[in-house]
Amino acid sequence: MTEKGYNNADIARALSITPQGVGKWFKTNSISKESLFACSKILGASISWLMNGEGDKYIFDEDSDHANKKHISNVDSYIQLETWDNKTPLDEDEVEVPFYMEVELSAGTGSVIQLETAGPKLRFSKSTLRRYRIDPGNAACVKVSGNSMEPVIPDGATVGIDTGNTMIKDGDMYAIDWAGALFVKTLTRRPGGGLRIRSFNMDEYPDENLTVQEAQQVRIIGRVFWYSVLR
Repeated sequence: MTEKGYNNADIARALSITPQGVGKWFKTNSISKESLFACSKILGASISWLMNGEGDKYIFDEDSDHANKKHISNVDSYIQLETWDNKTPLDEDEVEVPFYMEVELSAGTGSVIQLETAGPKLRFSKSTLRRYRIDPGNAACVKVSGNSMEPVIPDGATVGIDTGNTMIKDGDMYAIDWAGALFVKTLTRRPGGGLRIRSFNMDEYPDENLTVQEAQQVRIIGRVFWYSVLR
């Protein structure tokens, strides 16, 4: 807020609440899911960074505050939707990514690894994958179950995984095989080779700080590069 030049009253007006309500966030170190999403849009900051200071700070390129506001207010004006089905030919810039129907990545207590049977496919732009240095052959989509990654990734969301990227970048989100169960979590390396596994819903799912030996039970399946939420 300080960086953007906003005070409590500015945020309060944008959210139609009282400045005292905004001040309470800082006094109690708590905020509602709805207010968190609203602040993310107003400030142009990622929810992950707002919650725990990890990952990319900004949602958009930080050319200017005006650019952020323009992106937020006009997002609906430049999104064009086209219908397609499995009979629609691929465009030159499109690639189909497998969606594994029988594999669920848990955002809760974990789900046992099941047979990876490919179901329908999701379409992605080759140029988009190329921009993020993702080989289409390494991309896969799976369903998330559980509430440990709320409010960012709710139960039933779909995530895209880059199986070619298994090197940990502190604070990023990964799909992991942890002692035979599948999870989506943020990972941070600890001194001496340990590993911290973090959920966004830290009230119900506190951090897991693994020793070097315990971390050896964690196999990184790939980095989460995309997720989709339908409510």
